[in-house]
Amino acid sequence: MFNDLVAVWDVSLSDGVHRINFAHGTTSGKRVVYVNGKEVIRKDWMFKLVGRETFTVGALETRATVHIDAVNGFNYEYTLEIDGKSLEKFLSNRSKTSKTWLLKVDGVDYRIVLEKDTMDVWCNGQQMETTGEFVDDGTETHFLLEDHECCIKAVSGGKKKTGIVHYLLVDGEAIPATIQ
Repeated sequence: MFNDLVAVWDVSLSDGVHRINFAHGTTSGKRVVYVNGKEVIRKDWMFKLVGRETFTVGALETRATVHIDAVNGFNYEYTLEIDGKSLEKFLSNRSKTSKTWLLKVDGVDYRIVLEKDTMDVWCNGQQMETTGEFVDDGTETHFLLEDHECCIKAVSGGKKKTGIVHYLLVDGEAIPATIQ
């Protein structure tokens, strides 16, 4: 399946972590892009060995581009751009605009993501129905996980540099955030 595989990237989005594989045949110019194991682009005979391939990733169809650049001779460098930014810059920005929690409830693994700019909540790739309310110390976003009551509290960190701090509570119990 992954003949001529030259690069693999993991991209963390609201709806989950997506694996991107890129295959490049340096004699035929073949280019194949796979997202989560599914082929999304195939070009079998390309005269030009350098260039770019653009496609979308995830439920929100985030734009991604693989750049193929010649380093020297027949050596190539492959970089991934997400939403017009290098993968590193995109992931750095994501850590500022989203918050992720990984938890196990009733023996089931969950990945909960809060999009801070829209206050959308995603759980295992599905956008959740939420109810928001203002409370004395900030806001609360409520949703259900099976029959468990969940709440994401947004409160001031108390210092300008800290900004707003988000906490996840499941049945009233605080869940530590995950670094992604």
